[in-house]
Amino acid sequence: MQMNNMDILKKKLLDAQEMVRDYEMFSKQTNDDEIKNTFKKFAEESGHQASKLQAIIDKYEGLK
Repeated sequence: MQMNNMDILKKKLLDAQEMVRDYEMFSKQTNDDEIKNTFKKFAEESGHQASKLQAIIDKYEGLK
């Protein structure tokens, strides 16, 4: 199946949002501070990616 740009953006947005949830959940399941802090940082980075993807989607959906 051929995906267009918007399909790809929306798929990757969902992937990034899922990564945020996963990293946050994993950070709460460990007692190791290094792992906890690493997962919290990854969640934040994934959140930034999700925000950027959402901004691009909003921009192009506003052009329709």
